[in-house]
Formats: sequence, C-alpha cells, structure tokens
Amino acid sequence: MAAVISRGIRVVGLRIPNNSIVPRVNFSFRNLPKSKKILCGALGLITTGGIGLGVALQTAVWASGFELHPPSYPWSHSGYLSSFDHASIRRGYQVYKQVCAACHSMNYMYYRNLVGTIMTEDEAKAEAEETQVLDGPDENGNMFERPGKLSDRFPRPYVNDEAAKAANNGALPPDLTFITGARHGGEDYIFALLTGYCDPPAGIEIREGMHYNPFFPGGAISMARSLFDDAIEYEDGTPATTSQLAKDVVTFLRWSAEPEHDDRKRMGIKAVMIGMSLIAVAFYYKRHKWSVLKSRKLAFKPKQY
Repeated sequence: MAAVISRGIRVVGLRIPNNSIVPRVNFSFRNLPKSKKILCGALGLITTGGIGLGVALQTAVWASGFELHPPSYPWSHSGYLSSFDHASIRRGYQVYKQVCAACHSMNYMYYRNLVGTIMTEDEAKAEAEETQVLDGPDENGNMFERPGKLSDRFPRPYVNDEAAKAANNGALPPDLTFITGARHGGEDYIFALLTGYCDPPAGIEIREGMHYNPFFPGGAISMARSLFDDAIEYEDGTPATTSQLAKDVVTFLRWSAEPEHDDRKRMGIKAVMIGMSLIAVAFYYKRHKWSVLKSRKLAFKPKQY
C-alpha cells in the first residue's frame, strides 16, 4: 500500500524557465532500511490491535449471556419534527405519583416544572399543597411543616440513602429525574425493564428477595414487578394496561430528563428556515456582485512609441 501511494505522489522532473531540472523525489517503502520497515510494521500491528481490542471490549460490555438488548420502540417524540405527547406525560406523572414515588425520588424536579406542560398553575399549586414540607427554623428556632409550594422539590420517599437501603434489602433505588439519559438504551431500556419480568429459565437460580428480568444486567434485580393491568385508574379514562402504564411513565421520565425537548426542536426548525433564507440571499448577492468581475475582460495593450 505504501509503495502504491508513493508512486501516486511521485514528483517527476520539471523544467523551469532557466532550463534547470527540479530534483526528482522518489519516496518508496521498498527503499527504507530494514530497521525502519520493521518499526513501521510494528506500529501498524499495534494500532490495528489496539482498535480491535477496543471494539472487542466495547462489544463485551454491550453483550452478555445473561442480558437482553431492548428492542427499538417507535416513540412518538423520536422524530426530528416530533414533540412530546403531553397527555401521556400527564398520565405518566400519575403513574409515578401512585406507583414509583413509594421507592424512587426525583430530587431535581420541582412542582413549578409541571406548569404549562401537563398542568395549569392552579393545578400545580393544588398538587404541591398536598405534600407537607419540613421548613424552618421559625422565630423560636424550631423546625415546622408547611404545605408545599411551586418552588419545592418533589418529596423524597426516604429520609436518607441508608433508610432507603434498609427498606429495599440493601439496594438503593436510583433517582429517576435523569434515568432515561443515564441508562444505555434510554427509554427503550426502561420500557423493556418494566415489562420484562418473567420466570427464570432452567439452570438459573435467583436468591431470595431478588427477581428475574432478562433486560437487567445479570438478570437478578431487587425491584419487584410494580406495573400490572388496572393497577391505577387514569383520570382521562385511558385503559390502564401494563404496556400503557409503562409507556406513559417512560414518556414522563423522558420529559423530566429533557424538559427543553420541544423548545429545542422548535428553535431548530426556525434556525433551519432562517438559515435557508440567508443562504438564498447570500447566493443572489454573491452572483450579483461577482458577475461584473467574472465577465470582465483584461487585455494588455503595449504602449505605442
């Protein structure tokens, strides 16, 4: 390969006005000393081996004999011009509140984030006032509880991480605010995990307190199946099947991880439209200005004596 490239870039002798010849450059891999040939070969082998090792390690991380890869689901918000299904986000919040919030926190979500997306301001205020928030100290130095406000975070199910571990057989339930962005596969993985509980196959033993889920690394997960048909009753009358519950809560979690999703795509569309208009104007302006220069004829007229 090196010899072919060197022949392609070989510079032949060029004759210039003063009748001198430019020295001929003839670089070829065959002309290199034996030591340099060995060095180049070793560098090539090391580079190829490093790339192969990286690919193999990454493949080993992605693939496991005890783990399935989630399928790719046709989410309504996955298109370049698609927005979130806000009705699904509202139902997903209901699933989180009635099912997931018993164990999982959302420490980076505030009640004010619900305004204008899935609730009106009055609805979000009423939702926040249903919780009691520890505040203080007061004028006497005592802590007190008050109704929640829009500026408050979602309540935590446990006082601290140690209490959460003690209540879940030593496993710490992860915070769900950015969970779809923190897991390989995103919403596909979360949906597959929520709907993928089944009995372990023959030859695989699950210890007491654990549950089998082929989509979880290792197959054994501390979280029991939490979504069942008709587990809750939707406010809008949507049938609460297991897949519908999982789809709605995953859509809500995707929105919580990227609340600017719709605004980002809307601004992207505006930027593309403005950019195309500016390109058309710039092209016309360039043609208009350069037409004189491109059509100009330059002629040399020697001075007459």
